[in-house]
Amino acid sequence: MSFRIVKITSIVFILFLSLILVISLFLRVNYINPVLMYHYIENTERAKKDKRIVTPQSFEKQMRFLKVNDYNVITLEEFAGYLKEKKKVPKNTVVLTFDDGHLDNYQEAYPILKKYGLPATMFVIVNNLSKPNFMTEEQITEMSNSGLITIGSHTLTEPHLPSLKDEVRLKREIYDSKKKLEVILNKPVNCFSYPIGGFNKKIRQMVIDAGYTLAITTSPGLYYPNDDPFAIKRVRISESSKSLFVFWFESSGLYKYPIELRKYHEVRRKKNDKK
Repeated sequence: MSFRIVKITSIVFILFLSLILVISLFLRVNYINPVLMYHYIENTERAKKDKRIVTPQSFEKQMRFLKVNDYNVITLEEFAGYLKEKKKVPKNTVVLTFDDGHLDNYQEAYPILKKYGLPATMFVIVNNLSKPNFMTEEQITEMSNSGLITIGSHTLTEPHLPSLKDEVRLKREIYDSKKKLEVILNKPVNCFSYPIGGFNKKIRQMVIDAGYTLAITTSPGLYYPNDDPFAIKRVRISESSKSLFVFWFESSGLYKYPIELRKYHEVRRKKNDKK
C-alpha cells in the first residue's frame, strides 16, 4: 500500500472519529430528559385532530413498550430530586404526567398503569372535580392511596397565570388549590403544573412560596435551562405516537431540542414579519 493511500485513509479515519465526537457532544448537550405529557386517554374520532388525545390502545402499547424495554420510569418528585441535587439522571429514565384531571385518566389510564406497575403524576383542576367528565374526589384519593399515582395541582380553574392582573386571584389559584387538595387527600401536595405552560419569574416564585417542591411547564424556550425543578420541560404525546418508533423518539431525550429550535425560529420569523 502506497504512502499516499495510507495518508488518505488516516485522514478519513480521523475525520470520521471527529464527526462521531461532535455528534456525541451535540447529543449530550441537547439531551432533555423525557417527561411525557398526556391529557385525554379515550377512543374518539377527535384523536385524529386533537393532539391532546391518545387512545387507550395506543396508551397501552406505549406503557408495554416502556415496561418490556426496561425503561426507568420514576416519579416526578424523584426526577426533580435529581435536578435539585445536580445529579445525573440514570439512562433511559422516563416520567409520566397527565394534565387536567379528566375522568378517562381514572377509567382508562389508571388500570393500564397498575397493570404495568408504572408511576405517574396527575394534575387536576381542583374546581372541576366531580363535574361531568372529570374525576371525583373519591377517585383521586383512591389513586393517591395506591402509592402509584401522585396528585398535583393544576390550579383552581386553569387560567393562563401570566394574563391574570388580579393579584388576589393569582395567589388563590396557586395557594388555595394546594390547600383544597391537601384536605381532600389528607397529605401534602408538592407538585404544580402551570396551565398552558404559562409562567414568569414572579409566578415561579409564588409557586415556591406556596410550598410546592416542583413545577412543570411545556416549552419555556430554547435557551431556558433544562434543570430548573420549577419549570420542568415536557414532551406532549398525541395519537401520532401510536407508532412505537415515534414514541421511542419522543421518549429518547433527543426529541425536545428540535421542537424548541423550530419554535424559536418561528417566533423570530414572526417578529421579523412585523418589522
